[in-house]
Amino acid sequence: MVTTKTVENAVQAKSEIEGLLSQGYSLDNVYLLAHDEHRGEDIAEALHTNEVGMKEQGVLNSMTNIFKSRGDELRSKMKSLGLSQQEADTYEKELDKGKLVLIANKQQ
Repeated sequence: MVTTKTVENAVQAKSEIEGLLSQGYSLDNVYLLAHDEHRGEDIAEALHTNEVGMKEQGVLNSMTNIFKSRGDELRSKMKSLGLSQQEADTYEKELDKGKLVLIANKQQ
């Protein structure tokens, strides 16, 4: 089961993550995405969430992301976590607005 949340900032993200943990999600299966790569990395590190990497995407997708735009890369990462193309498109637009997207998966 994949749960996706959109938040404005790290404070809201922390609150949502605490809620996910209380619902039985493991922190190992919570991912945070931001359009600004450095912002996303900093917040993910501070909140101890995961980054989408080769484990989730596979080697081929990880390598092709090097040549994609940031939006394409983010949509690819979201799809690798279980979102549909339409969902990934919708959430990528939220990322364009400066929001953060949390994706939690109980099946990983």
